[in-house]
Amino acid sequence: MPVQLLKIIKGKSEIPLPSHLQKEDLKNLQEGFDHTNKYFQGLVILSYPLTKLRDGTDFFKVVLQAPSLHWLENQHLLPLSPPDSTNSVTVTEQQAEGCRSYLVILLVTGVSRDLDNSCSQINSINILIYGKMAEDCAKVIQHGDTFVVAGFKLAKSPTLREDGRHGCHLEVSEEAGSAIYIYTIPRATAASETASVSVTPKYVYTPLNCLKDGTIVNLYGVVKFFKPPYVSKGTDYCSVVTLVDPSNVKLTCTLFNGNLDCLPKIYKVGDIIRFHRIKVREYNGQMQGITSVGFASLTFDGTVGAPIVPRTSSKVYTFMDEEQKTIEELRVWAASNLSISGPAVKLSGVQPMLFFDLTCQLVGKAKVDGSSFLLKVWDGTKCPYPTWKVPVEARDLEGEKILLHQLRNLTVDILVYDNHVQLAKSLKIGSFLRIYSIHPKQASADNEDVSQIEFHLHGGTCYGRGIGVLPESNPDVKELKTFLESVDLADSQNMESMSSVELDGTFNSVTDLESHLRRCQHFSVTVLTDHQDLNNTELKTILNSTAPQQYRIRAKLRTYKPQKLYQSIKLHCSKCNSLQEVPDGDDFDFILQGSAVTAPNPELHNTSWYDSVTWTTQDQKQRKIAIHFVKHDEMLQQPEDTLLMIEGGTLKEVWKLTKRFKCVIPVRSTEDDLELLDLSAPFLLQGNIKYYGCKQCSTPKPVKSLSSIAAEQRPSWEPTEIAQVLGIEPLQYVFIMKFTLVDGTGALNAYLFDYEKFFHIPASEILTSNFLQQKMQMTMNTLCPPGRKLDDLPWLECFIKSYNVRDEMKHQVYYQIFDTTVAEDVV
Repeated sequence: MPVQLLKIIKGKSEIPLPSHLQKEDLKNLQEGFDHTNKYFQGLVILSYPLTKLRDGTDFFKVVLQAPSLHWLENQHLLPLSPPDSTNSVTVTEQQAEGCRSYLVILLVTGVSRDLDNSCSQINSINILIYGKMAEDCAKVIQHGDTFVVAGFKLAKSPTLREDGRHGCHLEVSEEAGSAIYIYTIPRATAASETASVSVTPKYVYTPLNCLKDGTIVNLYGVVKFFKPPYVSKGTDYCSVVTLVDPSNVKLTCTLFNGNLDCLPKIYKVGDIIRFHRIKVREYNGQMQGITSVGFASLTFDGTVGAPIVPRTSSKVYTFMDEEQKTIEELRVWAASNLSISGPAVKLSGVQPMLFFDLTCQLVGKAKVDGSSFLLKVWDGTKCPYPTWKVPVEARDLEGEKILLHQLRNLTVDILVYDNHVQLAKSLKIGSFLRIYSIHPKQASADNEDVSQIEFHLHGGTCYGRGIGVLPESNPDVKELKTFLESVDLADSQNMESMSSVELDGTFNSVTDLESHLRRCQHFSVTVLTDHQDLNNTELKTILNSTAPQQYRIRAKLRTYKPQKLYQSIKLHCSKCNSLQEVPDGDDFDFILQGSAVTAPNPELHNTSWYDSVTWTTQDQKQRKIAIHFVKHDEMLQQPEDTLLMIEGGTLKEVWKLTKRFKCVIPVRSTEDDLELLDLSAPFLLQGNIKYYGCKQCSTPKPVKSLSSIAAEQRPSWEPTEIAQVLGIEPLQYVFIMKFTLVDGTGALNAYLFDYEKFFHIPASEILTSNFLQQKMQMTMNTLCPPGRKLDDLPWLECFIKSYNVRDEMKHQVYYQIFDTTVAEDVV
């Protein structure tokens, strides 16, 4: 019998497997090897609906999880590489519990894959079943069953990049002589042992005030807070939800799954959740929920009187009649006891600086740079403020061009960052979205009547930031679709604003830029931020005057240096006033390689203020790597709030960590403490920014000095605070440029020394953002249009100050621009 259901009796199989079969480990499943007399065993963690191929053959797909370390297996998590037996700290159960969420993130982001390409971090594999065996398996299999397959064929998996599972899959069919043995989890069946229809179980639901550590339970709860699913790693999605119930106890659950559809479909606070087989653990005196083997969920609208229709991707689930009463009671309780926000804000009701949720339709999208992505959306209403249009090339913008043109006065541009980018890229044009915690930032301007609003969805997941895709069956979507269909697009074309930001919004071509420059010729493209009492002075007069003095001028920018704008970024020490070039990545990588020669000191691991995880790579270099997660109140924080320290990592590995954690500090071991690397390397990495210290003015302190910040009530891990406790004098990123200014009476070279005010761009971010470099180049093309005659150049109003520079050989007068910024309608 190709498919056999077996029982475990007193710890042993009721029918032993054939004696000629030998167990095969996941890591040994490779093409070219003989697996004739081998079998593979794993737990069923995912199964797909039974389907038919084009030729009519039945097809069934199952995902098996291989056995792993005990404490990770219980959590349905990935395994860690075996600790180094000669120079490593043993990972205890308690330490493993504390570091679990971070290990998962590391492994799934692919950090572990880079740390050790040959270690067995993959712990799941796809099983493809064909023909009669597919039909038989689909009838009897359940999540959590132990699944044994023999007589299989091994083939390359075409979905490796998408699902992150084993590079091969197993193909099974009766024609190939395959056999499947299923050790079932306890269930009620009909009298015949070969029967496959299960009796509907009677589930018991545990109130939140009765949860116990280490148990796996079923429960109901009302959503008090949630984070929409986000990519926590290269393959898995993560969702966080806090539930409450009439017992007045809350439970925060952190849920992982490689399939986005398998996470709860939560749309708003007040939704009702049913969890089956969720594991409860106690951490720092509070109960937490995490996914376990066989985890499943249903979500219901929490509105009193709404239809009770479960949201789930599962084709098979149980829902008893008495559970409708439970949902209705929770709805009534939540309406009286839970602060549920009203309907999401419309674009017509947006208020600057007040974060809001938006239900909208996606009509366009475009890649901006590596860390940001553009979404063009509308909800049928018009924002009462001029809105910023993100500068992208027309050819890069996805969406129906005619519709985008028709809706140009009703759409807004939302720029999404960091961890939201991957999901944003996958969104389909025309889909309906709920975007949570949008920041409507008001651009600074002297005249509030022409100020504009920029819409940002910042990185991270604080305050529930994220993007949710709503089905067309959603009541809010039905209401929105009806409203959008009623909008008269002809009327919207008459709502043109005379503001320059409303005319075209962005420079999509040279023609657009030329048009914009013509508008700029007769007024200044810069703004004075102080000293309005000063009168204009001709450059000829300034050149004939003694220094130091301050002046107000009106001139044109004839030339500027450097022409390659990224070369204008330098590092400046405000204490010794020194300037230096920004080190390149190769220098940093070389320093990291040198520090990896010194192995981590196990005596410095797992202190009172940080938890440590160590392992040895399986490549030829046998690198020893340690990551230290800084705790707060004896508890590990969420990744976006966490500082960690790494020893022995490569540059690629360090950058991967910065994408998931707030701060990363490269360190090395001494006999007594961890210490910073050479100050030629950054002392801190945060996001895409590397922070450097001045070698001359810094007096580095031991890394244990950071424990004082960890002990604060709300550690912010700000770079300036970190630098201070570590004895580092931080270097600041600055723009250094030379402008040649002319006004008809003379020509003068003035230096621009600016951190972020002149261009409205932080100098610290320009080197890592193609979008900001493009924005800066467009600004300079406006101030000094290439190929244009002097008479056609726009006027700049700015303040300059003269100062003396003397040495033993000569005395010179220099000029510097100050208290001046580029006009908002230019940038």
